[in-house]
This record gives sequence, C-alpha cells and structure tokens, in this order.
Amino acid sequence: MRKVLELKDYLEGLQNKDRTILARAITLVESTNPDHQKLAQELLRALLPKTGTAKRIGISGTPGVGKSTFIEAFGKLLTSQNKTVAVLAVDPTSQVSGGSILGDKTRMNELAIDSHAFIRPSPSGETLGGVAKRTRESLLLCEAFGFDYVLVETVGVGQSETAVAQMVDIFIMLLQPGAGDDLQGIKRGILEIVDMVVVTKDDGDQQKAIQKAKHDYQHALHILRHEGWVPPVLSCSALTKKGLPEVQTEIENYFMNQQSLITQKRDKQGIDWMWQLTLDNLKDLFRSSVGTQEIKNIEKQILDKKMTSPEGAAKLLQAFTHIKLTSS
Repeated sequence: MRKVLELKDYLEGLQNKDRTILARAITLVESTNPDHQKLAQELLRALLPKTGTAKRIGISGTPGVGKSTFIEAFGKLLTSQNKTVAVLAVDPTSQVSGGSILGDKTRMNELAIDSHAFIRPSPSGETLGGVAKRTRESLLLCEAFGFDYVLVETVGVGQSETAVAQMVDIFIMLLQPGAGDDLQGIKRGILEIVDMVVVTKDDGDQQKAIQKAKHDYQHALHILRHEGWVPPVLSCSALTKKGLPEVQTEIENYFMNQQSLITQKRDKQGIDWMWQLTLDNLKDLFRSSVGTQEIKNIEKQILDKKMTSPEGAAKLLQAFTHIKLTSS
C-alpha cells in the first residue's frame, strides 16, 4: 500500500525533482474527493511563488494533423538543447462510455523515455474547450517543478477549443495542406486568438499544396488580425525535422518581443480562471442543493411537453433560492 502523502511530502518531493511525486500531485489536483481538493489547494497556494517561470505553449489542430508527432519532434529538439519539457496531453473522453484512451505516451515513444521530458495524459471528461478540468492546476505544478517549457496538447478543433488560449502564452494551430477545406472547417473565433499557424507534413512532393496553404492562411489572418500581433504562418515536417528550427526561432522571438502582451494575457487568464471556477462550483452547488430527482422531474415535464424550457429553468432557480434562503 502506497504511503499517504502530506503537504510537506509533496513540497519536498517537488523541490527534489521527484517525478513520481509530481505525477501524484497531478493526480491529487485531478481528484474530485473533497479532502484531496482541500490539500491540492493548500499545495498550489504554497507553490505559487515558484510558478510563472515556464514558457506555456498550447498546441491544437484538426484531426489527423499530427499533433503528437509534432510535439514529440519539437520536444526532442528542445531537450537536445538541455531544456526541460512537460507535456500535458488531453485525451478525448467518450460521451457514451465515459472512458478515454490515454495513449499519448505510446504515441510519443522517444519523448516518453527522455530524461529531460515529462508526459502526462489526462482525460478531458465533460470539460469543453479541448482541455481537462484541472489542466491549469497541472500546468502550475509543472512550472513549480522547474520545467522550462510546458506544452498543452488539446483534444482537437471544436467550437469551444479556444479554452486552451486562456491558459497559455502562445497558442499554436497546426493545419494540413489543403487550405480550402481546412479554412471552411475552422471557426473564425479560433483564427482570431491563435498566435502562430504551422502547416504540417511539409515533406514529399506536395510543395505546391504547402505554399498554397500558407498563402491562404496568411491572407485569412491578415483580414482578421490587421492590428497588433499578426500570427506568422510557417511549415514543417515532424518526420524529416524540416522547418522545426524555424518554428522554435519564431516562438523564442515571440517570448522575447511580446513580453507586455504575455503579461496582459496572464493577468486576464487569472481573472477568467477565477470566474470559470466560480461558475463550475455554482453549478455543482446547484445540483447538490436542488437534488437529482427534482431536476429529473422537471426535465421529464419538458420532454412530455407539459412545461416550457424557460418555465423549467424558473422552477429550478426558485427551488434553489428557496433552499438557500431557508438554510441561511
């Protein structure tokens, strides 16, 4: 039976660069157990002075674009320069079974055994935005551990994918050649918040498609982002490593020249995170206060067309406020 860790055990372990303790700390912040959550918040509060030092990079892309392949190649490039990298890879959770594959370590074989790297897959659960509910806390733990870079790989492009931009310094969108099809499938809101676009699979005999894709993405971004930072559009091959040094150079230039933008982002992200947690906790409090049976009864009346959705919402809110008033 494993030893039950206390706050001092976590703090000592992270200070001593114990990756087993880091993994257990991430498991702690992901736990829904109230006692675990209380300890997790005490740990994060104690570690706050040591956070904020890593370069936070979010990586997203259309399905099949090769996110894991890119991250492994990019991560290996960084570790070859004696830089340390943590990868927080979010696996999609089945909405039917509730399970997830958690296979990112098997897709990043070389990086998984690199002594300068740490890979942590987490299920997305019911959280929208392509990130796990506790990805932000995991990111802070990796920063406190001392990693130079924290890469957040998201589930994939979707309507709420922009959530990843609310926790990283630079948001990179990976796209494939074939700009016409991709541009049709990409939400305008995503292009409005990306900081860099990288066209993948720049190898073989598809140079015309690569150049056309880059031109089309550049054109779209200049229309949408004609003021302030205009995201650069690059291309690379994770297999041949072509273009990866240029991607790294562009990322480093961003961190060097956009410090004020990064500071503004982090300030806003902290406030946004507070409100998101407030809303999440209110939803949990609402469900536990009103009760599952009452919620199901009103849902059934709506399905049976005996009550409108606005009426149902009003009934639930009335029940919740009555409970809160009588208990105070």
